[in-house]
Amino acid sequence: MVPMLVLGIETTCDETAAAVVERNDEGPGKILSNIVLSQINEHAAFGGVVPEIAARAHVEALDRVITMAMADSGKSLNDIDGIAASAGPGLIGGVIVGLTTAKAIALVQSKPLIAVNHLEGHALTARLTDATPFPYCLFLASGGHTQIVAVLGVGDYVRIGTTVDDAIGEAFDKTAKLLGLGYPGGPQVEQEALRGNPTRFQLPRPMHGRPEADFSLSGLKTALRLEAEKIAPLSDQDVADLCASFQQAIVETIMDRLRAGLRIFRERYGAPTALVAAGGVAANQAVRKVLHRIGFECGTVLVAPPPALCTDNGAMIAWAGAERLTLGLTDSLDTAPRARWPLDEVTAPPQQLSFFSRVQAEASVDGGGAAAEPKTEPSVEPEVEPRVEP
Repeated sequence: MVPMLVLGIETTCDETAAAVVERNDEGPGKILSNIVLSQINEHAAFGGVVPEIAARAHVEALDRVITMAMADSGKSLNDIDGIAASAGPGLIGGVIVGLTTAKAIALVQSKPLIAVNHLEGHALTARLTDATPFPYCLFLASGGHTQIVAVLGVGDYVRIGTTVDDAIGEAFDKTAKLLGLGYPGGPQVEQEALRGNPTRFQLPRPMHGRPEADFSLSGLKTALRLEAEKIAPLSDQDVADLCASFQQAIVETIMDRLRAGLRIFRERYGAPTALVAAGGVAANQAVRKVLHRIGFECGTVLVAPPPALCTDNGAMIAWAGAERLTLGLTDSLDTAPRARWPLDEVTAPPQQLSFFSRVQAEASVDGGGAAAEPKTEPSVEPEVEPRVEP
């Protein structure tokens, strides 16, 4: 197979990103360039992402970021086989900027357009970095998403568990804001936790022991606020101890919920080839340690891409585009941007679906039946990627 080259564009939240990725028949992909321009400074004063500011920043920066990505790759647009862009879910202003730019390039260059689900980019990153075979169990945790997903094939995703309220990354960021730490909050809480006592405050472990694999973080966040109010004004050590106690509660919650998720995965699909971590929360070292432990306990390997590929980036979008383009999955220029787009609504041709998903689809056509695999539906799932709304 001649190597496939795809340009990927990512603008769903507060990173303006573009990358060129090469895909071959076998093995991991090759990242030829990966440019990420963060908007942290623009949003820091507000303690979270302001959608209007993010959209304007994407407009101002995207052309330059794409130019840099192409220059770093040593390729021209004539060499590119397809143009991939995040079409959602995300902050709709940013999504429009990236998708519209991709459409313009695809039209002028007569290249196929691939409208990528942002979450699919995260879901397939393990195949870019490690050529992880299907099926595997994905733990996706970021500012806007907390999900456990069975990744059965390209476009074949079953949500096993999700959050019923806040995402883990959102809880980290709101904790940081409550304690007067900087933005983005996740890294700040992690840093403070290193010098804190994780046993000082007895915080809850929401959903602990339940057979389903869902998460809930709002009660933990409220408990932390109440503990902080009891001892206000807070000393530096109080803040460190609150962060350490909060992070320990998160880590133990992840451990319990993933055990439930992996049990459900095995019951439905057999042993996963790997436990895959994705999203910004996967860059937290305490979380990574517990993910390694869970993988070992469950007899599978943990695949955790480098931290730079866990957060939003263009390489994951380019790779997802390459995977879809290989299967002939392209999109028309009238494809609409989407603020909401659950991962398990991403589609693939019937011949690409796993055995389990074909059975489910056939049972659905026949009016349902015992053979169908139920999907876990969220009560409330934030499908955009705000860290903290001001």
